[in-house]
Amino acid sequence: MDLNNTHCIMKTLIKFSYFFILFLSFSCGENKSRQGTESPDATNTQTNTLKSTESKVIVFFGNSLTAGMGLDPNEAFPALIQDKLDTLQMAYKVINAGLSGETTASGRNRLDWVLNQKVDIFVLELGANDGLRGIPLSETRNNLQFIIDYVRSKNPNAEIVLAGMQIPPNMGEAYTTEFKNIFPELAEKNDTGLIPFLLKDVAGIPALNQEDGIHPTKEGHQIIANTIWETLRPLMIIDENSRH
Repeated sequence: MDLNNTHCIMKTLIKFSYFFILFLSFSCGENKSRQGTESPDATNTQTNTLKSTESKVIVFFGNSLTAGMGLDPNEAFPALIQDKLDTLQMAYKVINAGLSGETTASGRNRLDWVLNQKVDIFVLELGANDGLRGIPLSETRNNLQFIIDYVRSKNPNAEIVLAGMQIPPNMGEAYTTEFKNIFPELAEKNDTGLIPFLLKDVAGIPALNQEDGIHPTKEGHQIIANTIWETLRPLMIIDENSRH
């Protein structure tokens, strides 16, 4: 073995190890420095993310009108309300809890599922199917009252909005009139918000309804969204804390 060569190799390895240790020390110091300067930004990012997730919740609880039967869900009025909120940078999340064929009786039976989260605004759009089926008006009224009471028991601070509805005169004038009056009477009794008639400027207009003459078209839902917004807008909390 050549001792001189071995000696040279050892010196080279020792020198390399020395520079490697210096390099590691420098890198670690640089990383710590970066962490020190980047930490506030990272904290701000986390805070902003947290704020943006602290959205208030609006639930639209209804039947096929809310569900947007015959349309893409993005064309139904709950989605259009969400678009308005997003445009205004208001931190509200809309949940479409519409179910086709829903009556007030079946609606009260699925309340637990819908109210498994905190709700800030609850829009109650039920009753039309009751009226079309000729369900006793006392039953419709009692079911709507139950839903209002139950929502308040789960979310005492929630704003409740009743969506008023009207039906064709097939069931007779007395039934039709009393049905129409259920909604403003319950709104006044319970101090809730009221949309006087959900299908204002839409009902009975062929161009704004699908072939069945009952379910609105995409254009019809745009009008409904504007009608709802008139009642919903004053309930919104508009301040810097409510913005993304």
